[in-house]
Amino acid sequence: MNLRTLTYFVDPGFPVAIERINAAGKTLAGLKAAFKDAGYTVQMLRLASTPFPRVVGDPHKVVAFAQDLEAAIFINEIDYATLGPARPSDSPDFYAAIPDALAVTQNILASAVIADPMVGVSLPAVRLAAQIIHRCSTISPDGFGNLRFGALANVPAGSPFVPAAYHDGHAAVIAIGVESADLAVTAFDRANSLSEARAYLIRAVEEEAQKITAIAKKASGARGLQFGGIDFSLAPYPQTARSIGSALERLTGGKVGEHGTLAAAAFIADTLDRAKFKSTGFTGLFLPVFEDSVLAARAAEGLLTVTDLLLYSSVCGTGLDTVPLPGDVTPEALAALLVDVGALALRLNKPLTARLIPIPGKQAGDEVNFDFPYFAPSRILSPRASGLGGLFGGDESFDLAPRSR
Repeated sequence: MNLRTLTYFVDPGFPVAIERINAAGKTLAGLKAAFKDAGYTVQMLRLASTPFPRVVGDPHKVVAFAQDLEAAIFINEIDYATLGPARPSDSPDFYAAIPDALAVTQNILASAVIADPMVGVSLPAVRLAAQIIHRCSTISPDGFGNLRFGALANVPAGSPFVPAAYHDGHAAVIAIGVESADLAVTAFDRANSLSEARAYLIRAVEEEAQKITAIAKKASGARGLQFGGIDFSLAPYPQTARSIGSALERLTGGKVGEHGTLAAAAFIADTLDRAKFKSTGFTGLFLPVFEDSVLAARAAEGLLTVTDLLLYSSVCGTGLDTVPLPGDVTPEALAALLVDVGALALRLNKPLTARLIPIPGKQAGDEVNFDFPYFAPSRILSPRASGLGGLFGGDESFDLAPRSR
């Protein structure tokens, strides 16, 4: 198991308060060293800002803010920073500034809220987010611009995983995101029954969480920082032994996408819920098509669809993550996908995100094989959407109360 991210949450100010970024860099470097001494591999150091419209106050300053923040994290050896989200209460110009900010940076991420309990599902925000995805798909020829953007539905502050991460604006906080799908694979390989599988995974999660928490509290406490917790989502890596798809298939004996997968996903998510540790963020199943070798293979075989991923999100997942889509997908079709994510998040009262990756020049069914260590070969999925019309074609927001019976 690796630590995917150590994330420092802070209001960076604008103009960027260099002393705050310096403090973040020193804290993250100290944490990384402490975890390395304990035998952990730390993949990324990240910084998460308060929502950028609140920081800059003017949409015309967003690009400058992104560039200044990128320069500050580079000096302090922080790998990535997220600007936080534009929100439905913000001017549409803040949403429109996101692709411009991402186009002139390489290590900056951003997000946009499409649904939250206060506003409901915002159809204007859904369309604005769809336009961001459409524009970001052309930032680079490979379509990777959308790796740095996420649409957020019912996602609170404090998740260490980007691009969803953002700060609530109070005192600085540290949180940790793990790459731990291999724990589930190992637990299920050892087990001779479901009860054993559950017990082995709970034990593995709690043992690792106890060690991580002790190190994090000691290091952050020494600097007077709050430890926000661990997002123990079973994030994968594109190797079979580190694949959440592998874990699902060890439970069902079949392939991801076949019937039985939903129950397996629910079983794993329920098991995570039973583990006792200081959690934050999603603490569920990440099902990123591109980042998981088994999921990517099942998508290429036609077994795993966008609809399946939405279905699994209802019991365990975190939404639609690194989903390869045709390069000519329209903003209207993207909006139709996003409104489903928003509705699911509010009706089930759970955080969901969408990181959709239209690939320029590719059509549904085309093979994709990037020279990128975090991506496995797959095929382009069909969005099965023509756009939002009818009464959903308006500019309203609609409330969805969590199901109560």
